Formats: sequence, C-alpha cells, structure tokens
Amino acid sequence: MFTRLRNKFLILNMSITSLVMVAAFAIIYFITYSNIHSEIESKLNSRSETQITIQGKTLPGAEIGTRSIIQNLSLDGPFSFNIEVDSQGQILKINSFVDMPAEAYYKAAETAWNNQKNNSAITLEGRQWRYALSQMGKHVISGNGQSFIVAEDKYKIVFLDVTEYNKTLFELLTTLIFVGFIMLLVIFIISRFFANRAIKPIAEAWEKQKQFVADASHELKTPLSIINANYDALLANQEETIESQIKWLSYIKVGTDRMTELLNNLLSLAKIEDVNLEIRKMPFNMSSAIYDVMSSMEAVVIEKGIKLSHSIEPDIIVKGDLEKVKQVVAILFDNAVKYANENGQIDLSLTKSKRQVIYSIKNSGKGIAKQDLPRVFDRFYRADLSRTHENGGYGLGLSIAKTIIDRLGGDIQVTSVENEYTTFTFTLGL
Repeated sequence: MFTRLRNKFLILNMSITSLVMVAAFAIIYFITYSNIHSEIESKLNSRSETQITIQGKTLPGAEIGTRSIIQNLSLDGPFSFNIEVDSQGQILKINSFVDMPAEAYYKAAETAWNNQKNNSAITLEGRQWRYALSQMGKHVISGNGQSFIVAEDKYKIVFLDVTEYNKTLFELLTTLIFVGFIMLLVIFIISRFFANRAIKPIAEAWEKQKQFVADASHELKTPLSIINANYDALLANQEETIESQIKWLSYIKVGTDRMTELLNNLLSLAKIEDVNLEIRKMPFNMSSAIYDVMSSMEAVVIEKGIKLSHSIEPDIIVKGDLEKVKQVVAILFDNAVKYANENGQIDLSLTKSKRQVIYSIKNSGKGIAKQDLPRVFDRFYRADLSRTHENGGYGLGLSIAKTIIDRLGGDIQVTSVENEYTTFTFTLGL
C-alpha cells in the first residue's frame, strides 16, 4: 500500500517537473531558432540588394549620365554568392568567392529557379545553403531629382551558407536533450529519496496504530477472561451464599479495576495527544511540586527499603501546567520505585541551567537493555516479552509522560546500564 502511495507521489512529481523542464527547454530552443532565422533572413535581404543608379535629365530608359553597379559580396561572416539569371532561369552571371565546381552553381541555380520559395534550403558540396530570389531593377534619378525604379527582365539568386547556424541549433538541441535526461535522472533520485522520507512517518504511524490496537486488545483480554471465569464459577455455585462466594467477587473486582485503570490511561493519553486541547501554562513553584510527589510516595519507598536521596534547588519557578508536570514526576517516581532492586537506591535532582530546568531521577536495579531503549516510550511496550503484568504496569505511563513533556515544549530522555541503573531526565523551559 505504501509502495503504491510512494510511486504515485513519485509519478506526480516527475510529471510536473518534466512538463516544466520541457516547456523551459522548448522556449529556449524556440527563441534561439527565431533569432538565428531572423539573422539569416537579414543577411539574405542585405545581400539581395543590387541596384543600378542612373543620373541624367531624361526619363527612365535613357542611357545618359553615369552608371554605378553595386554588388554585395561579403568576405566576412558566413560564405555567400549570388547568381544572375534571365526570365527563363538561364545563368547570366556568377558572383562568387566560394571555391565550388561549375556544376554546383548550375545545380544551385536550377534548384532555386524551380522552387522559387524564398529562404528555402539546399545542400551543395556537403554544406547547407539558404537562398532568396529577387527581381533586379534600375534605380533612376532624373535631372530634376525625381527617383524611379525600373524593373529588369532578369533575377538575382543569393545563397548564404547556413551550415554553422544549423550546427549550432543541432548542438543546442543535443545539449538540451542530454541535460534534460541527466536532470530527470537526478530529479528521479532526489524525488525517490524524499518520497521515501515522506512515506516513512506515515508507514511508521500506521504500524504503530496496528500495534496499538493489537496491544490494547491483548491488555483488555486478560481482565475480561478473569471476569468471565469468575462469573462462571458463581453460576456453578448459585446455592452458595454471597459470603462464601466472596473470593470470586473479589477476583471480578480486580478485573474490573484493571480494565478501568487501562481505559482511564488510554483516555488520558488520547486527551493529551489532542492537538486542539490547549495546555494551560501558568507560573508555579516546581521545587514544591517535586516535594509534594515525594511525600505522597514516601510510604512505598520505606516499605521496599529503598534509600532515597535528593538534590532540589529551592523556589524554581516554571511556566507550565502544574498538574501535568506533577503527573510526569509521579509516573517517573513510580517507575523508579517499581524497578529499583530491594534495598536499592533512588537519586533525584532538580536544577536550573540557563533558560531551562532539568529534572532527573535515577534508580539502581536491573536496568534496560540497549536494544530496548529506543522503544521505552512506546505504548504498551515492555522489555518482558512474556507480557506478564509485572508490578501491575500496562506500559502506558512512560508514553503518557513523554506526550505531556512534548506538549509542554520540553524534552525527555532515558539512559541505562544493565544490572546497574536507569536514569530518566526531562527538561522544561523557564
């Protein structure tokens, strides 16, 4: 399922990226092609200008005055030549500095005359040429200063070498295709990487949700089994008095109490995780809150023979939710008492550092295996795979503690050495 979702993200991203890139490259190529085409037309038009100027006092047609013939043959830039032909397409004159055999010029004139479309292309001697055909004429200036254009019965065909232009366009197209292919490959790799990163938290959340349902079902199954078993025992002994059946009733009460505790923890966790729930942040004395929790747990500590030492800086004022912070402290304190060894040691500290307060509680005991540390705050997680309710826990307390600290903008961590100690530490901003 998640692979298909990732592939959809990947295809969508690649499609959009490809369309944008193709459009950008097409615009670049079109602009370059238009500029080169305009430059070719401009050069052809400039080389097509051949005019005969006659000065005199007579009208056009008279052979009076001086005659000047202007031929545009450029030695710089691309090669070019022109051919003058009559009205039948027969060559009258060849004006060229290009070294080509006579047959090539006749072929050029014949091709251009048979296809009189300007700016058409032709290949001669392995090079590409474009040509323009224009009718020649006389520009006559009479003696009184009037100007006339008199058309002649002959034509000029101008050829321009466009091999380098076409080569430039081809190289540009090849470069764009190559760069486009490389870019698509790079974009595919990057898109796949980020698609995997985007899908990973979704997949993890889905797996955690599945695990949560399975764990919750498992935890509810045990007390329900207790209730059902003892209910059957009561039905089997209906003639007995309530007093004689009190042990079955007490077992049922234990099962219902465990279910109530579990459901209350689940509801508490769901409420804390509700993003729409506003966390109240008011200044309170955290040092006093720690002492309050310690006092409430004093009997349990004495009963288990645990030695408790503490180092609490006085009157540390923190802005947060007093009840939620006390709940976290109580969870961590209860966890330390449960997993401390008999006649063990618990060290508790509260200090202020710069702009944050640091709470730490350390207990001696079995500790937590290194491979289990990353999952300590997961719901229902216990390192004991047999899933027995050691010390009456459900594996929700630490998850609730982490959620509260996260919502308060703090950070909670755990360190442990097997068969030595476990330390939980959380920080809150002042």
